[in-house]
Amino acid sequence: MAEFSYEIVEEIAVLSENPKGWRKELNLVSWNGRPPKFDLRDWAPEHEKMGKGVTLSNEEFAILKKTLSNM
Repeated sequence: MAEFSYEIVEEIAVLSENPKGWRKELNLVSWNGRPPKFDLRDWAPEHEKMGKGVTLSNEEFAILKKTLSNM
């Protein structure tokens, strides 16, 4: 498996937390030193492990935000 790095640049929101302490979070994350993107996924309590998630560019996030606002 290839190595990768990540940095949580900004913690935006915690949407939920399960009994084991994992939290579904919306963050700005830089993957492998690239510019940060909006990222929605489950994280272990100290951000040492992560679940599968969705990463959105600024443009994709803007479209999602507009769509949700119109619902």
